[in-house]
Amino acid sequence: MQAKEFLMIPGPTPVPDPVLAAICEHPMAHRSKEFSQLLVEVIKDLKTIAECDTDAFVFTASGTAAMEAAIANTISPGDKVLSLISGVFGARFAKIAEAYGASVERLESKLGEPISIDALKKKLSESKDIKVVTVTHNETSTGVLNDLQAIAQVIHEYGALCVVDAVTSYAACPLSFSKWKIDIMVTGSQKALMLPPGLSFVFVSEKAWQFHAKSKSPKFYFDFARYRKSLTEDTTPFTPNVSFVAGLKTALDMIKKEGFPMIYARHENLQKTLRAGVLGMGLKLFVKDQYASPTITSIVPPEAISVNTIRQSLKEKYQIRVADGQEELKSKIFRIGHMGYIFERDILMTLACLEAVLKDAGYHCPSGIGVGSALSSI
Repeated sequence: MQAKEFLMIPGPTPVPDPVLAAICEHPMAHRSKEFSQLLVEVIKDLKTIAECDTDAFVFTASGTAAMEAAIANTISPGDKVLSLISGVFGARFAKIAEAYGASVERLESKLGEPISIDALKKKLSESKDIKVVTVTHNETSTGVLNDLQAIAQVIHEYGALCVVDAVTSYAACPLSFSKWKIDIMVTGSQKALMLPPGLSFVFVSEKAWQFHAKSKSPKFYFDFARYRKSLTEDTTPFTPNVSFVAGLKTALDMIKKEGFPMIYARHENLQKTLRAGVLGMGLKLFVKDQYASPTITSIVPPEAISVNTIRQSLKEKYQIRVADGQEELKSKIFRIGHMGYIFERDILMTLACLEAVLKDAGYHCPSGIGVGSALSSI
């Protein structure tokens, strides 16, 4: 009998049984009073997590679609956009902006390092005509958490629009849409919100609406104005995934029951526990502690053992999936996710299995050192 596959990747993440049960119930009519009430409740809770006092919308689409919506609703062809890039997903924002005809400039950090606040200040002081700045809060391709509060403050000071990808940080670490003066923030269902892929969420400031009024980019399905108008009637402009919204309500209830401080502390502890175990085995971490992601850890394999060997062995022997690196980092690092419905038990299990596959591949370390080191950090 084959063991149940376990996801220790940056997403999709494990889905709790109560959420799966809610999704599997008979779907309700999307123009019913019952769904309207459900939609109002989940949007209220989503805004509470984001600390948002303006608009929030639910899309039946992936996080990348929400990123595209953020661009389509704020720029016109020829507008200058600055994309802050610390990995693959920061670069994705730049590609989307270029697809909509923006003149895109890039400010890139070294892989494994965060965006430099000083470099951002210098760039914005030299380029007064930048209208929009895009940034990825938590860059899962490298495992870096950018200082979003400081970045948003600088962008605000220079008058540009701050557009944020918070897909893998939302509901996993502290952030404040309104206090930090973020203008558009997007996230997705399949990360710390503990749902399957299929929903995305957008938070929109009053300043962003001013940009929307001037935007000449084509938009229809993702037109913020349609969603804002529909919300006055407690509905959506197009058919939503009602089953996933029902699952979202259950997930949000679980999040509220655990409590935001406890959730943020849990993710921070998972990060520290995993990193301690990895270091205990003598492996190298790709990102320094001071800007390490709370939801994804990137690890450099031993020289004589390939990333492919590690990933295949974990999957075939223990039914645990971990992720490869992406693009420039493909086959150079492997990534272990620890966001959403993940606990210390899962980290210890993964460390024990990782140690076993490394030993099978010829790597030498004291037996139990990974789990022992992890336990010592708790």
